[in-house]
Amino acid sequence: MASRSELTLCSALLLLCPSRAAADKLQITSTPAGAKVELDGVAAGVTPFEKDFPGGYFHKTRTSMGSRLEHPLVARISLAGYTSKEVRLTEGPMNWISLNGRNRGEYWLFKSDHFHVDLQPISETFTGKITAKASDAGAGLQSELSLEELVRQAKPAVVYLKGLDKAGSGFFVTGTGIIVTNAHLARGEEILEATLSNGQQLEAKVVHVDPDLDIALAKVEVPSGSHDFPHLMLMDASGVRQGENVLAIGNPGDAMLFSVTKGIVSAVGKFPDAGPGTWIQTDTPINPGNSGGPLLNAHGEVIGINTQKLIKKNVSGIGFALSATDLLEVLHRFYPNVALANHGATQGTRPPASAESAESSEALKTSAPAVAEAVGTVSVSSEPDGAEIFVDDKFLGNAPAMLKLPAGPHIILLKFPGHADWRRTLEVLKSSKTSLKAALEPAR
Repeated sequence: MASRSELTLCSALLLLCPSRAAADKLQITSTPAGAKVELDGVAAGVTPFEKDFPGGYFHKTRTSMGSRLEHPLVARISLAGYTSKEVRLTEGPMNWISLNGRNRGEYWLFKSDHFHVDLQPISETFTGKITAKASDAGAGLQSELSLEELVRQAKPAVVYLKGLDKAGSGFFVTGTGIIVTNAHLARGEEILEATLSNGQQLEAKVVHVDPDLDIALAKVEVPSGSHDFPHLMLMDASGVRQGENVLAIGNPGDAMLFSVTKGIVSAVGKFPDAGPGTWIQTDTPINPGNSGGPLLNAHGEVIGINTQKLIKKNVSGIGFALSATDLLEVLHRFYPNVALANHGATQGTRPPASAESAESSEALKTSAPAVAEAVGTVSVSSEPDGAEIFVDDKFLGNAPAMLKLPAGPHIILLKFPGHADWRRTLEVLKSSKTSLKAALEPAR
């Protein structure tokens, strides 16, 4: 028979060493049922959804995940016609140390064995109007705001967002409470705490996450008896000029909410290291907590979402904002009328629920402004990289760049120091996609 000390030692080993238990069952349900379930971006089934997981570290009754997972397990639940939801399923990491201290590891635990989500119809979530501007064609008639006036007008539309273990910035794009922020702040969160510039705290429900473009949308309900939220106008990247003054408003830390930094546009174009989309490079200081906040031009229009900065030895003053062009493409999924006209501003509204039928949708198309349809996309790259792009004698940025141009003939001119000009006449067709690759010859 084993001695008492031997039994005590065996009990201690059982408690301190990981043991394999029977598989636990994860259940995910939704209202309505039949929603697609993705686990960390991989399609796994539809609701009602069940999956067995091995479990049993430290004899805990909840399923545990091994250290092979570098992040919490996140489920995405989506259904056509409804806002998608992301749910963080696990908590952790938990630390495990063997009895002799030689082996260490981490694991995650499921928060529950059953998760239920209520999906809301898109038509009920995405209400209000998106205001967008195609370019600064009329900027010559529009005076620039002083820094003080710009901050005074824009700051009320900026919010401080806080999740379980992340914090950052966002801004209103509709008076009905739609907030734009970064996906890396909102991913896996159902609810974010939103603090307005007046100190008011509200609950922001995450209603859409696009991890590829690093864009997320959240919704705050307008308090009863309150006015609509102040919101900002968006401007397409085709109107952004290299060297123009820009300003960022964000929240780099709990003690420095709604701080302001300023700089210039250093370049506009594709930066593969930054990610997909069109990026605005700026020397405006972008610090942790600024993510998701607006990059504003001198007229108070959002030209980009402050997203990241380059951190390398002997490198400073390089920040990146994802262009409002990419944001508008995301918003267009929920606001079909969002369009960019040649001049001035256009407003996109979410059609009423009755317009969801095919018949009503067709009527909506025919009633939309013709200029919204007569636009083509032109991708411009150059060798050497970074050539200045002029369209019809107007500077539109540096190559590589993605331009949205009205249908019709355009003169495309690229310039680079020490090289001969590259010029082409291009006929842009409605809804067309064209690629131009300019090889600039050294000047003789």
